[in-house]
Formats: sequence, structure tokens, C-alpha cells
Amino acid sequence: MTVYILDSSAVLRYIDNEPGAERMSAIFRACVTGKAAMRISALQWGEVAGGLRKRLGDPSATRVIDSMMPVDLEVIPATADCAVRAARLRLDRKISYADCFALDLTMGNPDHVLVTADYDFKPAADLARIEFLPLE
Repeated sequence: MTVYILDSSAVLRYIDNEPGAERMSAIFRACVTGKAAMRISALQWGEVAGGLRKRLGDPSATRVIDSMMPVDLEVIPATADCAVRAARLRLDRKISYADCFALDLTMGNPDHVLVTADYDFKPAADLARIEFLPLE
């Protein structure tokens, strides 16, 4: 079964109905029907929550966040080992630290696919399966 690791940019594209939102809808449907699974690192989930709160204010952001949880989105906590691996990736690949947590969840798992709209992941394309959402 495919496990989709979501980057915060992919989730925000879905919420904002921007390019890639249709693909994200298809991923959500696959997860709801049990054909796939979805995960997001706690750091990426925090980026989603923070971005929504900044744009929408607290009550609206909380409603959006709460509405997404029944979609079988598993939030993966950061561990000490993961933090160290993310730090190495950050230094080696020049990717943002929070993004390295998403990448770490994908690496070494052939059934895992990182879904992102962030093309800053390009330097890590050789480390994991990455699906880039369209720019337009």
C-alpha cells in the first residue's frame, strides 16, 4: 500500500484550492477507501496550523485543522533520532530543517511518496520518491 507523506505546502495547496488540489483530493479519497495511507510530520503539521492561524485567525484555523483530522491523516511525532537525521539532511542537502522531517519519513521506504509543492526538495530527489504538485 502506498503511504503518502505530506509536506505542509501540499496540504495548504489543497486547503486553498490551488494547483495540485485535485491531486490531493485523489490522495485523500484513496486513504478514505483504504487504498493508501497519509502521514505528516508534527513539524509540517505545525507549519500548516501556523500558516492558517496567521491568515485566518485562531477560531477559523482551528476549525480547518479539526476538519482535516477525520481524513485519516496520521501526525508523526519528532523523535531525537529523527531530529539528528533531519539535521544531517539539512546540512548535506541545504533543505529547510522542517522539510527534512518530511523527507526523513519518506527515505528508505519504497512504498512511501513525499507529496509537495515545494521545489526546494529537488536536491533530495535522489533520496526518496517525491511527487511534485504542479506550479500552475
